[in-house]
Amino acid sequence: MPLETSNDLLLRALRREPVGRTPVWFMRQAGRYLPEYRALREGRDVLDTCREPELVVELTLQPLRRMPLDAAIVFSDIMVPLAAVGIPVRIEAGRGPVLDAPIRDAAAIDAVRPLEPEIDEPFLTESIRLLVKELEVPLIGFAGAPFTLASYLVEGGPSRSFERTKALLFGEPALFEQLLARLADIVIAHVRAQVDAGARTIQIFDSWVGAVGREDYRQSIVPHTRRVFEAVAALGIPSIHFGVGTAHLLDLMREAGGDALGVDHRLPLDEAWATVGHDRAIQGNLDPAVALAPWPVVQARARDVLARARGRPGHVFNLGHGVMPDTPVEHLQRLVDLVHEETAR
Repeated sequence: MPLETSNDLLLRALRREPVGRTPVWFMRQAGRYLPEYRALREGRDVLDTCREPELVVELTLQPLRRMPLDAAIVFSDIMVPLAAVGIPVRIEAGRGPVLDAPIRDAAAIDAVRPLEPEIDEPFLTESIRLLVKELEVPLIGFAGAPFTLASYLVEGGPSRSFERTKALLFGEPALFEQLLARLADIVIAHVRAQVDAGARTIQIFDSWVGAVGREDYRQSIVPHTRRVFEAVAALGIPSIHFGVGTAHLLDLMREAGGDALGVDHRLPLDEAWATVGHDRAIQGNLDPAVALAPWPVVQARARDVLARARGRPGHVFNLGHGVMPDTPVEHLQRLVDLVHEETAR
Protein backbone atom coordinates (compact mmCIF):
# COMPACT_ATOMS: atom_id res chain seq x y z
CA MET A 1 0.00 0.00 0.00
CA PRO A 2 1.14 3.60 -0.60
CA LEU A 3 2.99 5.18 2.30
CA GLU A 4 1.33 7.90 4.37
CA THR A 5 2.61 11.46 3.99
CA SER A 6 2.70 14.29 6.48
CA ASN A 7 1.11 16.67 3.97
CA ASP A 8 -1.98 15.12 2.41
CA LEU A 9 -3.70 18.37 1.35
CA LEU A 10 -3.84 17.31 -2.29
CA LEU A 11 -5.54 14.01 -1.53
CA ARG A 12 -8.09 15.64 0.75
CA ALA A 13 -8.85 18.34 -1.79
CA LEU A 14 -9.34 15.76 -4.54
CA ARG A 15 -11.88 14.07 -2.27
CA ARG A 16 -13.48 17.46 -1.49
CA GLU A 17 -12.63 17.17 2.18
CA PRO A 18 -11.80 20.22 4.35
CA VAL A 19 -8.23 21.51 3.99
CA GLY A 20 -6.21 24.09 5.90
CA ARG A 21 -5.20 25.82 2.66
CA THR A 22 -5.57 25.28 -1.06
CA PRO A 23 -2.97 22.80 -2.32
CA VAL A 24 -0.79 23.80 -5.25
CA TRP A 25 1.44 21.96 -7.70
CA PHE A 26 2.42 22.63 -11.31
CA MET A 27 2.33 20.51 -14.39
CA ARG A 28 5.92 20.24 -15.69
CA GLN A 29 7.15 21.51 -12.31
CA ALA A 30 10.24 19.41 -13.02
CA GLY A 31 11.33 21.12 -16.21
CA ARG A 32 13.50 23.43 -18.21
CA TYR A 33 12.72 26.56 -16.20
CA LEU A 34 15.09 25.14 -13.54
CA PRO A 35 18.81 25.56 -14.31
CA GLU A 36 19.63 22.42 -12.32
CA TYR A 37 17.19 20.48 -14.50
CA ARG A 38 18.81 21.76 -17.69
CA ALA A 39 22.25 20.87 -16.37
CA LEU A 40 21.24 17.31 -15.50
CA ARG A 41 19.28 16.72 -18.70
CA GLU A 42 21.87 18.19 -21.07
CA GLY A 43 22.65 15.68 -23.80
CA ARG A 44 20.33 13.05 -22.32
CA ASP A 45 17.40 11.55 -24.21
CA VAL A 46 14.07 11.86 -22.38
CA LEU A 47 13.14 8.19 -22.57
CA ASP A 48 16.64 7.11 -21.59
CA THR A 49 16.47 9.45 -18.60
CA CYS A 50 13.15 7.94 -17.54
CA ARG A 51 14.83 4.53 -17.41
CA GLU A 52 17.39 5.62 -14.78
CA PRO A 53 15.77 5.63 -11.31
CA GLU A 54 18.46 7.77 -9.68
CA LEU A 55 17.95 10.49 -12.29
CA VAL A 56 14.17 10.21 -12.04
CA VAL A 57 14.35 10.71 -8.28
CA GLU A 58 16.65 13.72 -8.58
CA LEU A 59 14.57 15.41 -11.28
CA THR A 60 11.34 14.80 -9.40
CA LEU A 61 12.73 16.29 -6.19
CA GLN A 62 14.38 19.38 -7.71
CA PRO A 63 11.31 21.67 -7.66
CA LEU A 64 10.41 20.62 -4.12
CA ARG A 65 13.79 21.90 -2.94
CA ARG A 66 12.91 25.28 -4.44
CA MET A 67 9.35 25.74 -3.12
CA PRO A 68 6.86 24.14 -0.69
CA LEU A 69 4.70 22.39 -3.27
CA ASP A 70 1.90 20.14 -2.05
CA ALA A 71 2.68 17.27 -4.43
CA ALA A 72 5.44 15.73 -6.48
CA ILE A 73 4.82 14.21 -9.90
CA VAL A 74 7.11 11.42 -11.00
CA PHE A 75 9.47 12.44 -13.78
CA SER A 76 8.35 10.33 -16.72
CA ASP A 77 6.64 10.67 -20.09
CA ILE A 78 3.34 9.45 -21.50
CA MET A 79 5.30 7.57 -24.18
CA VAL A 80 7.12 5.40 -21.62
CA PRO A 81 4.66 2.47 -21.65
CA LEU A 82 4.43 2.52 -25.44
CA ALA A 83 8.20 2.38 -25.82
CA ALA A 84 8.22 -0.34 -23.17
CA VAL A 85 6.01 -2.62 -25.30
CA GLY A 86 8.34 -2.19 -28.25
CA ILE A 87 6.67 0.57 -30.24
CA PRO A 88 9.59 2.38 -31.92
CA VAL A 89 8.85 5.87 -30.65
CA ARG A 90 11.48 8.51 -29.98
CA ILE A 91 11.18 12.00 -28.53
CA GLU A 92 12.81 14.69 -30.64
CA ALA A 93 13.93 17.88 -28.90
CA GLY A 94 11.69 20.77 -29.85
CA ARG A 95 9.17 18.50 -31.54
CA GLY A 96 8.01 15.71 -29.28
CA PRO A 97 7.13 12.03 -29.81
CA VAL A 98 7.84 10.73 -33.33
CA LEU A 99 7.19 7.39 -35.06
CA ASP A 100 8.70 6.68 -38.45
CA ALA A 101 6.05 4.01 -39.07
CA PRO A 102 2.66 5.30 -37.84
CA ILE A 103 0.03 2.79 -36.73
CA ARG A 104 -2.90 3.06 -39.15
CA ASP A 105 -4.02 -0.44 -40.14
CA ALA A 106 -5.20 -3.70 -38.60
CA ALA A 107 -1.82 -5.41 -38.85
CA ALA A 108 -0.06 -2.58 -37.01
CA ILE A 109 -2.72 -2.51 -34.30
CA ASP A 110 -2.54 -6.29 -33.88
CA ALA A 111 1.20 -5.93 -33.29
CA VAL A 112 0.64 -3.71 -30.21
CA ARG A 113 1.17 -6.13 -27.35
CA PRO A 114 0.05 -5.90 -23.71
CA LEU A 115 2.24 -4.19 -21.13
CA GLU A 116 3.85 -6.32 -18.41
CA PRO A 117 5.16 -3.65 -16.03
CA GLU A 118 7.38 -5.91 -13.94
CA ILE A 119 9.19 -7.00 -17.12
CA ASP A 120 8.79 -4.00 -19.42
CA GLU A 121 9.23 -1.02 -17.10
CA PRO A 122 10.78 -2.08 -13.77
CA PHE A 123 12.69 1.21 -13.76
CA LEU A 124 9.43 3.11 -13.22
CA THR A 125 8.32 1.17 -10.17
CA GLU A 126 11.84 1.29 -8.74
CA SER A 127 11.87 5.08 -9.21
CA ILE A 128 8.56 5.41 -7.37
CA ARG A 129 9.66 3.17 -4.52
CA LEU A 130 12.76 5.29 -4.05
CA LEU A 131 10.79 8.53 -4.25
CA VAL A 132 8.16 7.74 -1.66
CA LYS A 133 10.91 7.19 0.89
CA GLU A 134 12.04 10.79 0.31
CA LEU A 135 8.70 12.60 0.13
CA GLU A 136 6.49 14.27 2.71
CA VAL A 137 3.89 15.11 0.06
CA PRO A 138 1.85 12.76 -2.14
CA LEU A 139 3.43 11.44 -5.31
CA ILE A 140 1.36 11.80 -8.46
CA GLY A 141 1.65 9.06 -11.04
CA PHE A 142 0.31 9.61 -14.52
CA ALA A 143 -0.46 8.26 -17.95
CA GLY A 144 -1.71 9.46 -21.29
CA ALA A 145 -5.35 8.71 -22.07
CA PRO A 146 -6.10 6.23 -24.85
CA PHE A 147 -7.14 8.91 -27.36
CA THR A 148 -4.10 11.11 -26.79
CA LEU A 149 -1.75 8.14 -27.08
CA ALA A 150 -3.56 7.03 -30.23
CA SER A 151 -3.17 10.47 -31.76
CA TYR A 152 0.62 10.21 -31.59
CA LEU A 153 0.64 6.67 -32.95
CA VAL A 154 -1.67 7.44 -35.86
CA GLU A 155 -0.23 10.84 -36.78
CA GLY A 156 3.36 9.69 -36.39
CA GLY A 157 4.10 12.76 -34.29
CA PRO A 158 2.58 15.94 -32.86
CA SER A 159 -0.25 17.50 -34.87
CA ARG A 160 -2.33 20.65 -34.94
CA SER A 161 -5.26 19.25 -36.91
CA PHE A 162 -5.18 15.52 -36.04
CA GLU A 163 -6.50 14.81 -39.52
CA ARG A 164 -5.14 11.25 -39.76
CA THR A 165 -6.47 10.38 -36.32
CA LYS A 166 -9.92 11.72 -37.06
CA ALA A 167 -9.94 10.13 -40.51
CA LEU A 168 -9.38 6.74 -38.87
CA LEU A 169 -12.02 7.50 -36.24
CA PHE A 170 -14.56 8.56 -38.87
CA GLY A 171 -13.68 6.13 -41.65
CA GLU A 172 -12.83 2.95 -39.75
CA PRO A 173 -14.48 3.26 -36.35
CA ALA A 174 -14.14 -0.45 -35.50
CA LEU A 175 -10.39 -0.30 -36.14
CA PHE A 176 -10.06 2.88 -34.10
CA GLU A 177 -11.99 1.28 -31.25
CA GLN A 178 -9.64 -1.70 -31.37
CA LEU A 179 -6.66 0.64 -31.03
CA LEU A 180 -8.20 2.51 -28.10
CA ALA A 181 -9.09 -0.75 -26.36
CA ARG A 182 -5.49 -1.98 -26.61
CA LEU A 183 -4.16 1.33 -25.38
CA ALA A 184 -6.61 1.36 -22.47
CA ASP A 185 -5.26 -2.03 -21.39
CA ILE A 186 -1.71 -0.66 -21.50
CA VAL A 187 -2.69 2.46 -19.53
CA ILE A 188 -4.46 0.42 -16.85
CA ALA A 189 -1.45 -1.83 -16.35
CA HIS A 190 0.83 1.23 -16.29
CA VAL A 191 -1.13 3.09 -13.60
CA ARG A 192 -1.67 -0.01 -11.47
CA ALA A 193 2.06 -0.54 -11.34
CA GLN A 194 2.59 3.07 -10.23
CA VAL A 195 0.01 2.81 -7.47
CA ASP A 196 1.36 -0.53 -6.29
CA ALA A 197 4.79 1.11 -6.03
CA GLY A 198 3.51 4.04 -3.96
CA ALA A 199 1.82 6.71 -6.11
CA ARG A 200 -1.02 8.29 -4.10
CA THR A 201 -3.05 9.66 -7.00
CA ILE A 202 -3.09 9.37 -10.79
CA GLN A 203 -3.52 12.09 -13.40
CA ILE A 204 -4.70 11.00 -16.83
CA PHE A 205 -3.61 13.40 -19.57
CA ASP A 206 -6.07 13.52 -22.45
CA SER A 207 -4.21 16.50 -23.77
CA TRP A 208 -5.46 16.45 -27.37
CA VAL A 209 -9.01 15.14 -27.04
CA GLY A 210 -10.32 18.70 -27.48
CA ALA A 211 -9.81 18.14 -31.21
CA VAL A 212 -12.95 15.98 -31.46
CA GLY A 213 -16.62 16.91 -31.34
CA ARG A 214 -19.07 15.98 -28.62
CA GLU A 215 -20.81 13.05 -30.29
CA ASP A 216 -17.60 11.42 -31.44
CA TYR A 217 -16.19 11.86 -27.95
CA ARG A 218 -19.31 10.43 -26.31
CA GLN A 219 -19.62 7.41 -28.57
CA SER A 220 -16.05 6.47 -29.42
CA ILE A 221 -13.79 7.76 -26.65
CA VAL A 222 -15.73 7.91 -23.38
CA PRO A 223 -16.10 4.11 -23.00
CA HIS A 224 -12.34 3.57 -23.10
CA THR A 225 -11.49 6.53 -20.89
CA ARG A 226 -14.16 5.47 -18.40
CA ARG A 227 -12.63 2.00 -18.22
CA VAL A 228 -9.30 3.57 -17.24
CA PHE A 229 -10.86 5.67 -14.48
CA GLU A 230 -12.90 2.74 -13.17
CA ALA A 231 -9.66 0.79 -12.86
CA VAL A 232 -8.03 3.65 -10.95
CA ALA A 233 -11.04 3.99 -8.65
CA ALA A 234 -10.81 0.27 -7.87
CA LEU A 235 -7.32 0.91 -6.50
CA GLY A 236 -8.80 3.15 -3.79
CA ILE A 237 -7.03 6.38 -4.75
CA PRO A 238 -8.33 9.66 -6.20
CA SER A 239 -7.75 10.62 -9.83
CA ILE A 240 -7.45 13.73 -11.99
CA HIS A 241 -8.78 13.94 -15.55
CA PHE A 242 -7.00 16.64 -17.57
CA GLY A 243 -7.50 17.96 -21.10
CA VAL A 244 -6.60 20.97 -23.22
CA GLY A 245 -9.18 22.92 -25.22
CA THR A 246 -11.98 20.81 -23.78
CA ALA A 247 -14.50 23.46 -22.71
CA HIS A 248 -17.07 21.85 -25.02
CA LEU A 249 -16.48 18.43 -23.46
CA LEU A 250 -16.32 19.11 -19.72
CA ASP A 251 -19.71 17.60 -18.87
CA LEU A 252 -18.86 14.50 -20.90
CA MET A 253 -15.41 14.28 -19.33
CA ARG A 254 -17.17 14.20 -15.98
CA GLU A 255 -19.11 11.17 -17.24
CA ALA A 256 -15.85 9.56 -18.37
CA GLY A 257 -14.49 9.73 -14.83
CA GLY A 258 -12.07 11.33 -12.42
CA ASP A 259 -12.47 12.71 -8.91
CA ALA A 260 -11.20 16.03 -10.24
CA LEU A 261 -11.32 17.66 -13.64
CA GLY A 262 -8.20 19.57 -14.64
CA VAL A 263 -9.21 22.54 -16.75
CA ASP A 264 -7.05 24.72 -18.93
CA HIS A 265 -6.99 28.51 -18.90
CA ARG A 266 -9.39 29.09 -21.78
CA LEU A 267 -12.48 28.99 -19.58
CA PRO A 268 -12.81 30.88 -16.26
CA LEU A 269 -12.57 28.51 -13.32
CA ASP A 270 -16.02 29.27 -11.92
CA GLU A 271 -17.67 28.65 -15.30
CA ALA A 272 -15.77 25.41 -15.72
CA TRP A 273 -16.71 24.25 -12.22
CA ALA A 274 -20.38 25.05 -12.80
CA THR A 275 -20.28 22.88 -15.91
CA VAL A 276 -18.42 20.05 -14.20
CA GLY A 277 -20.59 20.27 -11.09
CA HIS A 278 -19.56 21.33 -7.60
CA ASP A 279 -19.77 17.73 -6.41
CA ARG A 280 -16.46 17.14 -8.23
CA ALA A 281 -13.09 18.67 -7.44
CA ILE A 282 -11.40 20.93 -9.95
CA GLN A 283 -7.77 21.68 -10.79
CA GLY A 284 -6.44 24.84 -12.38
CA ASN A 285 -6.23 27.12 -14.06
CA LEU A 286 -3.83 30.09 -14.33
CA ASP A 287 -2.63 30.69 -17.88
CA PRO A 288 0.99 29.43 -17.99
CA ALA A 289 2.00 32.53 -19.96
CA VAL A 290 0.88 34.75 -17.08
CA ALA A 291 3.78 33.41 -15.02
CA LEU A 292 6.17 35.13 -17.46
CA ALA A 293 4.58 38.55 -16.87
CA PRO A 294 5.68 41.02 -14.16
CA TRP A 295 4.88 39.82 -10.66
CA PRO A 296 1.96 42.26 -10.05
CA VAL A 297 0.22 40.72 -13.08
CA VAL A 298 0.87 37.18 -11.84
CA GLN A 299 -0.42 38.15 -8.42
CA ALA A 300 -3.63 39.71 -9.75
CA ARG A 301 -4.40 36.83 -12.11
CA ALA A 302 -3.75 34.23 -9.42
CA ARG A 303 -6.04 36.07 -7.02
CA ASP A 304 -8.72 36.05 -9.69
CA VAL A 305 -8.49 32.26 -9.98
CA LEU A 306 -8.73 31.92 -6.19
CA ALA A 307 -11.69 34.30 -6.07
CA ARG A 308 -13.51 32.23 -8.66
CA ALA A 309 -12.96 29.11 -6.55
CA ARG A 310 -14.77 30.95 -3.72
CA GLY A 311 -13.23 28.79 -1.05
CA ARG A 312 -15.29 25.77 -2.05
CA PRO A 313 -13.86 22.41 -1.02
CA GLY A 314 -12.12 20.62 -3.85
CA HIS A 315 -9.90 23.23 -5.52
CA VAL A 316 -6.33 22.31 -6.45
CA PHE A 317 -4.41 25.33 -7.74
CA ASN A 318 -2.38 24.68 -10.88
CA LEU A 319 -1.63 26.21 -14.24
CA GLY A 320 -3.88 25.63 -17.22
CA HIS A 321 -1.09 23.54 -18.76
CA GLY A 322 2.61 23.00 -18.14
CA VAL A 323 5.21 25.47 -16.86
CA MET A 324 6.85 27.28 -19.78
CA PRO A 325 10.66 27.00 -20.07
CA ASP A 326 11.29 30.76 -19.70
CA THR A 327 9.21 31.10 -16.53
CA PRO A 328 11.16 32.88 -13.74
CA VAL A 329 11.69 30.46 -10.87
CA GLU A 330 10.99 33.27 -8.42
CA HIS A 331 7.50 33.75 -9.86
CA LEU A 332 6.55 30.16 -9.14
CA GLN A 333 8.06 30.37 -5.67
CA ARG A 334 6.06 33.50 -4.89
CA LEU A 335 2.96 31.97 -6.47
CA VAL A 336 3.08 28.96 -4.14
CA ASP A 337 3.43 31.28 -1.15
CA LEU A 338 0.59 33.49 -2.38
CA VAL A 339 -1.83 30.58 -2.76
CA HIS A 340 -0.93 29.20 0.66
CA GLU A 341 -1.14 32.54 2.45
CA GLU A 342 -4.37 33.76 0.87
CA THR A 343 -6.27 30.50 1.33
CA ALA A 344 -5.14 29.67 4.88
CA ARG A 345 -8.16 28.86 6.97
